[in-house]
Amino acid sequence: MANTYFVTGTDTDAGKTVVSCGLLEAARQKQLQTIALKPVSAGCDTTPEGLRNGDALNLIEAMTLELPYAQVNPVAFEPPVAPHIAAEKEGRRTTVDRLAGICRGALMRKHDLSLIEGAGGWRVPLNNREMLSGLALEMNTPVILVVGMKLGCLNHALLSAESILRDGGRLVGWVANQIDPDMNHYEENVQTLKDSLPAPCLGVVPWLETLDNRAVAEHLDIQPLL
Repeated sequence: MANTYFVTGTDTDAGKTVVSCGLLEAARQKQLQTIALKPVSAGCDTTPEGLRNGDALNLIEAMTLELPYAQVNPVAFEPPVAPHIAAEKEGRRTTVDRLAGICRGALMRKHDLSLIEGAGGWRVPLNNREMLSGLALEMNTPVILVVGMKLGCLNHALLSAESILRDGGRLVGWVANQIDPDMNHYEENVQTLKDSLPAPCLGVVPWLETLDNRAVAEHLDIQPLL
């Protein structure tokens, strides 16, 4: 699908949602119509309307088109654990094929840019035989990698990129997101990634005391995505 991207991370808490919301804000500033989906979430609050995930709610707030929560986040689990474990505990089973169908239905709305945010990193199991990353492959959706900048991120980023490409995915860009404000040799690590990752850098998001979509958007370049 044109201008639809799968957002994955080097790890849990790498900042996928922070970066996704920043990309959506940058698109909004260009008067573009946007959609964001969080097909699977683990770590939800119980509300009168049902389970609600904070990341999914942030995406809903950041995108310009309105979709019902169930379309944005069709599979929600209360405990913050790997999706396949949560599903097994509840006797549920989710497949790539089912998620792809739901996503395609949501993306039928006319729009300019859409993001599908994964859960955790590229190698997160969805069930006993499929990875959530299979959704990007099934939908032939290019991949954006969010690198959580902390000690160990070089290994995480390079292995993630290698896995994406080995699986047949298309890595079209990556974003450095500083999650450790005291990271030693931060600039040197960013430069190493720029020299080593086989895709362009879409932005370098510094440590921000207060997370604000507009502040994040200032550090991102969405032009290569349009």
